[in-house]
Amino acid sequence: MSHVEFKENTVIVVFGASGDLAKKKTFPALFGLYREGYLSKTTKIMGYARSKMTDEELRTRLAPFFKTTTEESKKLVEEFLQLVTYVSAPYDQPEGYQKLNSIIEKFDAERNVTESHRLYYLALPPSVFTTVASNLKKYAHPGDKGLVRLIVEKPFGRDLKTSRELQRHLAPIWTEEELYRIDHYLGKEMVKNMLPFRFANNFLSACWNNNFITSVQITFKEKFGTEGRGGYFDSIGIIRDVMQNHLLQVLTLLLMERPRSADPEAVRDEKVRLLKCIKEFDPKKVLLGQYTQSEDGTKPGYLDDATVDPKSKCVTFAAMCLEVDNERWEGVPIILRAGKALNASKVEIRVQFKGTANGMYSDVSRNELVIRVQPDEAMYLKMNTKVPGIKNETTTTELDLSYKDRYKNFYIPEAYESLIRDCLHGDHSNFVRDDELEVSWKLFTPLLNFVEGDDAPKPLPYAYGTRGPNGLNQYLADNGYVHENHSSYSWPITTPDVLESKI
Repeated sequence: MSHVEFKENTVIVVFGASGDLAKKKTFPALFGLYREGYLSKTTKIMGYARSKMTDEELRTRLAPFFKTTTEESKKLVEEFLQLVTYVSAPYDQPEGYQKLNSIIEKFDAERNVTESHRLYYLALPPSVFTTVASNLKKYAHPGDKGLVRLIVEKPFGRDLKTSRELQRHLAPIWTEEELYRIDHYLGKEMVKNMLPFRFANNFLSACWNNNFITSVQITFKEKFGTEGRGGYFDSIGIIRDVMQNHLLQVLTLLLMERPRSADPEAVRDEKVRLLKCIKEFDPKKVLLGQYTQSEDGTKPGYLDDATVDPKSKCVTFAAMCLEVDNERWEGVPIILRAGKALNASKVEIRVQFKGTANGMYSDVSRNELVIRVQPDEAMYLKMNTKVPGIKNETTTTELDLSYKDRYKNFYIPEAYESLIRDCLHGDHSNFVRDDELEVSWKLFTPLLNFVEGDDAPKPLPYAYGTRGPNGLNQYLADNGYVHENHSSYSWPITTPDVLESKI
């Protein structure tokens, strides 16, 4: 079942069609696939929500969010929108689902479809996941006359207990084969590039271990704060919002062993095996922060938000050091760090290698592999070479793969475009499996209890627009990262006179 490709006459239904996620991500992703020729013109697309709207009103809401860079793509907007219709109905009553099923059955009959292919996308809050999933199975499943794939958005629970509760409701209704738990980071180009980079390049095999690597950092930074959504963020925090899911997914792909094959389950098996090797978190290896007013007074602090409890200890910055207890990574600190209201917006991986211990080049900089996930996808390896000229001096330079330079005019899909296409192809590789979810929550629930309990530590303050709490550099040094002064190094190189540091 998992390898059947949904092609002609597929029905896609987006639940929560009136919400922001559907408007800004799901429908634009469907349009992106259509624009690039990856979604058939025979596809039927439906929106489903409680809001009262006509087909035309939904289309008008969606159109401004479609990416159109050419005159040809602009012409495709109206063509795509004609595929989109709307059903207004409550989520907890059978009538709407029965109407939906009738519409799909009529469509299948008109197109002489012998096996109904349905993709149901739940762009919904967790509070209605199980209600919608149950009603879909009861009233809008084709049974043995077709196949259904159900995409479920995070969060997949708040902790181990609620995650298990959600799974307990979904498992008897939908098989793991039918479920696609989406984490959009797994659809990002540089994250999807992780497997070929790791396992299609033999030169990495010899050095991708604790004999050569001294530390690994996976960093998520946002320049903006909660911006009026503090009341919502206050119940989540940066650890639950970013680290337990996005960064942990990147970590598994970066550190896991080679899968036995390209089969999606082989990939997910290795991810789970790696997660089971991670030791329990150490409270002494956690750095927590909460942003305050910017140094120039132009940006408010987190507690200045009227929707936030003035006594809130909500974490807006966190750094944690993990240890992987296996032969390859034993002794290598793995640092995850994420924060809001910082000095930049970027997601990157930084792998630092051991220094040259002795000999004629014992004082040169360490090699570092940096993978820029966003923005401006890139991968560069910092290395030491001779300075051009007659002197025998060394300098730090790089082997540089910047996508905007190397891959001009390439279609690089948005994360949601990539993942929806994977689902249409029946490829589970980049979706979260039930046992993977279980292990990840086992790892992070003790940390969440530590930072959110009655005796939770007070997060350290850091000014809006800075790198984070004052103790960050010392924290990184204490956990294995060697900071070197690259006064003569920048990436990318501009001119000898104007150097834009990207370190």
